[in-house]
Amino acid sequence: MGLLRLKMPPKFQLLALLAFAITMIFLENQIQKLEESRWKLERAIARHEVREIEQRHIQEGAKEALVEEDDLVVIYNRVPKTASTSFTNIAYDLCNKNHYHVLHINTTKNNPVMSLQDQVRFVKNVTLWKEMKPAFYHGHVSFLDFTKFGVKKKPIYINVIRDPIERLVSYYYFLRFGDDYRPGLRRRKQGDKKTFDECVAAGGSDCAPEKLWLQIPFFCGHYSECWNIGSKWALEQAKYNLVNEYMLVGVTEELEDFVMMLEAALPRFFKGATKLFRTGKKSHLRKTSEKKPPTKESIARLQQSDIWKMENEFYEFALEQFQYVRAHAVREKDGELYLLAQNFFYEKIYPKTT
Repeated sequence: MGLLRLKMPPKFQLLALLAFAITMIFLENQIQKLEESRWKLERAIARHEVREIEQRHIQEGAKEALVEEDDLVVIYNRVPKTASTSFTNIAYDLCNKNHYHVLHINTTKNNPVMSLQDQVRFVKNVTLWKEMKPAFYHGHVSFLDFTKFGVKKKPIYINVIRDPIERLVSYYYFLRFGDDYRPGLRRRKQGDKKTFDECVAAGGSDCAPEKLWLQIPFFCGHYSECWNIGSKWALEQAKYNLVNEYMLVGVTEELEDFVMMLEAALPRFFKGATKLFRTGKKSHLRKTSEKKPPTKESIARLQQSDIWKMENEFYEFALEQFQYVRAHAVREKDGELYLLAQNFFYEKIYPKTT
């Protein structure tokens, strides 16, 4: 006896098809929700595993971490008249609170180039003087490559540079009138009342384009070519060192941003630095006395020199690098700067912890 085949009326077939389609859409929606829930669960598990690993590392390696932090050395080979005293005062004000040492590198006659034997002594002091660690060294000394002396762990270099003409103008008046930091100290050119513009017009040596050549050799270092005025090799070496040897190089014109980023990157030294910079009494203390802005004519005359073009190229290069780093670290809201939160995490960690 054959099977009885029942045929559904077209109306019921349409309803059945519609019900099937709705069921499939519902199931697909549920599957998608399950996938999203699975992804969220995996992410939550990964975060939980990371927290467990971090807690275990904190518990097991707390002493090692403290030893590592206490072995830090920061070198600020400060360029003259770049707000270096203002910034260094912050380091001095924070050293007791943050438990580190500040040491001034005082070279004879402020010579930025050390003899070879002094280089060796300095590298040994910085590396082996455990009683002074963690340490913040500062002084008017050109960059020194520690790897040349067989040192495995290099210090952290930081610096600040300034528009080259503004730096020269500030230094010119500083030599004649000093500043409000030590107003009673007699300066080398004290008594010379000639303005910077008058010096430029007369072709004086203290305002000559050659006096602009300073920031490049400070970053270039202890090679003889670094101090060869107008050397293109020195310019390229200074750029290389800035990118590869310095953790951060700020600019005088944006010093607060520099301080804020250092606090985020090196809290062991600079925790509380931003607040201190904004509210402290010392952060803006040093200002050159009797300083008069140069005329457009004086600026234009200096800008005709190849030396200015090279120093300005280096300044613009440093400014671009700083602004690039800042763009990935800082945001502005309602006129206030704030640091971005951590923007990465770890997941898919294997083997799984038990």
